[in-house]
Amino acid sequence: MSSASSPIESVAGKQFYGTGRRREAVARVYIKMGPAKFTVNGRPVEEYFRNIAWHTAAVEPLKFTQMADQLQVKATVKSGGVGGQAGAVRMGLSRAIALLNPDLRHSLRKNGFLTRDSRMKERKKYGQKGARRRFQFSKR
Repeated sequence: MSSASSPIESVAGKQFYGTGRRREAVARVYIKMGPAKFTVNGRPVEEYFRNIAWHTAAVEPLKFTQMADQLQVKATVKSGGVGGQAGAVRMGLSRAIALLNPDLRHSLRKNGFLTRDSRMKERKKYGQKGARRRFQFSKR
């Protein structure tokens, strides 16, 4: 039995999956080895995330791991705003890359790619106008 020289060579036809969440957004990210292609909800990533900050956040794990030219990425995102969706794609992509190559997991974790941003919108409370905003109070 021969062992592969690197973990990347043994995953030629396999597909890896990662779930990412940020605020209300949920991203399902599938990656596999192949020609570089990145689609989000069936559209190219540059077209979906038009804002440079959102686009940068979404593709950051690929640039960090230097795998941008080796992977086919297909992401589907639901709910939330575009900024939250970009963060969700970033996390899902990072999780999928960590499954593809476990050697990268430590560096991804160390640089904050695998940390869930747990900040959510606070719920509205009864007897109030919003989460913290009260109805106007009148003494007289």
